[in-house]
Amino acid sequence: MTLRARQRAPRAGDEGSAAVDFVLVGGLVTVLFLGVLQLGLALHVRTLLIDSAAEGARLGARLESEPGDAEARTKELISSALSDRYAGDVTTSVVEVGGAEMIEVRVRAPMPVIALLGPSGTLEVRAHALAETPW
Repeated sequence: MTLRARQRAPRAGDEGSAAVDFVLVGGLVTVLFLGVLQLGLALHVRTLLIDSAAEGARLGARLESEPGDAEARTKELISSALSDRYAGDVTTSVVEVGGAEMIEVRVRAPMPVIALLGPSGTLEVRAHALAETPW
């Protein structure tokens, strides 16, 4: 077989594989992208809950405030940032750490698994603030 005959001979096995590769790789990249996006959303929700609980604890620790004010402020912040569903289980308590009185705000919320939907009560965050005392 001459060189020219070899160049004209059809190659077998490669025909049409580019379309299949594109679909398989495109599907894999899409699933990977959505997974990273969902992880980012879950971390965003967690960060918002921590920030809201910390702000509520700071408010409740002020001299003229009560722990109930901390709970109300935390619920208000979570409802405005996410939804009322995430603000359903907020508790406040006064704890003593190393002889110092602190306000603790605890938030239990759903962990977003698919978009903002997920099992309730699986994500728990806490925040503390040192309670002000009169001189």
